[in-house]
Amino acid sequence: MSYGILAVGECLGEPVSVAAEASRYLDDPRRIKASGYRGFHRASESTGVTDLAAEAGRRALAHAGLRPRDVDLVILAINDLAEYLYWDPATVTAEKIGVRGAEALLVNQACIGGVAAFDVAAGKFATHPEHRIVLLVAATRVCEPYWNRMDSSLALMSDGAAAAVLFRDHPRCTWLGTEVVSDGRYADISRLQVGGAAEPFRTGGGPVEPVENPVAGANRLLGNDMRAVIGFVRYDRERAREVVERACARAGRSIEQIDHLLGLHGTAQAIRDHAELLGVPLERTSAQVAADHGHFGCADQLIALGRLLDSGRLRPGDLVALSGSGTGMNWACTLLRA
Repeated sequence: MSYGILAVGECLGEPVSVAAEASRYLDDPRRIKASGYRGFHRASESTGVTDLAAEAGRRALAHAGLRPRDVDLVILAINDLAEYLYWDPATVTAEKIGVRGAEALLVNQACIGGVAAFDVAAGKFATHPEHRIVLLVAATRVCEPYWNRMDSSLALMSDGAAAAVLFRDHPRCTWLGTEVVSDGRYADISRLQVGGAAEPFRTGGGPVEPVENPVAGANRLLGNDMRAVIGFVRYDRERAREVVERACARAGRSIEQIDHLLGLHGTAQAIRDHAELLGVPLERTSAQVAADHGHFGCADQLIALGRLLDSGRLRPGDLVALSGSGTGMNWACTLLRA
């Protein structure tokens, strides 16, 4: 069983200058300005995550010269709330694209969903030999009442989506393997305190406080023990390298063979640290895309991959690593051969 990427499409919110909007989200904008971000994307109030996802899917199919009826499976990865609760955004996205009668699956593993979904696609190709085309879509739309896009994360959150057309036995940009490592001990670092089944929203209640900054969340979870926080940072780095090593081992490759590293669109320092951890030159990462456009949650790697494909810098045989971590905690890596 093998598959490759036939085409990639994206749909981003309106571009916004960090300098112009930082004071709207932060009392002290200096932190976000020092992070290296220059711009981000914000969707209109009437645009939902399924709207972004569907448009990215339509553009990817058009780029591939395919029609919605050609698709055998739609996989949607998201990392924020969809437009409604008790509602399936995957089937809604498929319907908006025009895909009918095919299965639609939802993947919701925070910022690694788009990377982990490649393994879901591989499993479906393996168990459904009649499947030829899978449309993988990763999308994020910040729910601003619950999430401060400049403070609830260490990264600057953007609104946007990317879609990849996965084609069985396609010889270009082929999937080599995916690995995921999970550890639920740190799941509570980032969570919304009210709104789930444990603490439902009440009619007539006041506004809900947004998700707290992950640094504050880590301090709370770890009892404000600085040694424990430092230990967690070290542990996070170890898992980030481990998951890439495991993906390389599964594909019969080594970290030293990675030509392009497309990770989360974190701060400039975070991207430098991740590149140094894996020994990949900064110019072979998605640092430039991150600085110009912000963090698209689970869509980062697909957006960066689409731009890398369009740039012509991807040579046949290049090894591309899509990697990242997400609250939960989860770490993931997917390897592709150009």
